[in-house]
Amino acid sequence: MLQRLLILAFAAFTACTPLADRLAVNPLPSALELRPLVGSVMVRTVSLPIYAAVEEIAIEAESGLIKINEDVLWADSPERAVTLVLTRTLSDILNINVGPEPWPFIGLPDVSVDIRVEKIIAGADSVFRLSGQYFIGGDAIDFRRTSQTFDIEIQMTDNSLQSVAAAQAAALLALSEQVARNLGR
Repeated sequence: MLQRLLILAFAAFTACTPLADRLAVNPLPSALELRPLVGSVMVRTVSLPIYAAVEEIAIEAESGLIKINEDVLWADSPERAVTLVLTRTLSDILNINVGPEPWPFIGLPDVSVDIRVEKIIAGADSVFRLSGQYFIGGDAIDFRRTSQTFDIEIQMTDNSLQSVAAAQAAALLALSEQVARNLGR
């Protein structure tokens, strides 16, 4: 009986708790158009650091510590959102079939892109940083396997959450264009 009352009390408490606001990262269009060197590309689920893989928005404090904003959450799972933004932008730049993992098309992609992010955060200095490494490889066609690092910095107007989302979108656009240059001419 006591357990049932506790469950009901918890359910009533959570029902009264307001839902957090959500913030989306909207992909930016690229002016870059390249002739693809491959016919299809799979973007593997992007690997993010723990602080960036959670729904809460992380911002670096003056002390260098990473602070979490629990009042506003990302609109989508960060790994899924970043993967889909990169997939969409690469598709637009190369004008070929680009899909996320798992591969949504019949057959195998010509190449896959595996992105490992080391840092993706808005700094206390109003600079958004995106760094890490990506790998391009494929067994379906004769394509040179590539490993590249990236270190992207985007100046923000301020440290508001809207500026963080806009800077993240700009950083993902820059990364997409860098990867696309390895897949097209």
